[in-house]
Amino acid sequence: MLKQAIGRTCRTSAHAFEGNRVLPWIYVPSCFFHNGQAHMAPRSFFGVEDFLDDDNSRPYTYQKGKKSKNPNKHISFKQRTIAYMEPFTLDVFISKRFVSASLTHRVTSKQVAVAGTNSKDIKAVLRSRSDIPACISIGKILSERAREADVYTASYTPRERDKFEGKIRAVVQSLIDNGIDIKVYLD
Repeated sequence: MLKQAIGRTCRTSAHAFEGNRVLPWIYVPSCFFHNGQAHMAPRSFFGVEDFLDDDNSRPYTYQKGKKSKNPNKHISFKQRTIAYMEPFTLDVFISKRFVSASLTHRVTSKQVAVAGTNSKDIKAVLRSRSDIPACISIGKILSERAREADVYTASYTPRERDKFEGKIRAVVQSLIDNGIDIKVYLD
């Protein structure tokens, strides 16, 4: 809109006289009005130059995408293929009130089998929803559901705050005892 207004005023030829020269009363270089691309970098309104980033597409104030510290870093064969060689992961969550466990496909991020003490059918049978016998029963039910989905192996890596003992170990051991091969990766 500003471009159109200035274009109209320049077409009407409003001029100012300065000595022997005739100048348009508004002098605006035409290179600054374009389709949003900077041809020349004029000083900005605040008197600070607009510095452009590496690819000269955006002002420096825009947040740039995170670049890798080492772009030539080699990714090992194991890192590239582990998701396909061991496609299923076990996730165990234990709180003060209930226990839940699930088998998830790594590549598609879909849950193949889920069992938890909060579900209606299991809740009615158990005396307590968060003790060791509840963990063992969750492992047994999860192994049955995993075999129905043709899953016989999975990998388990405990979270940083979890220790592989007690209730978590009971769930994993119950899965192993009921025919699911679990590879445990401890850091």
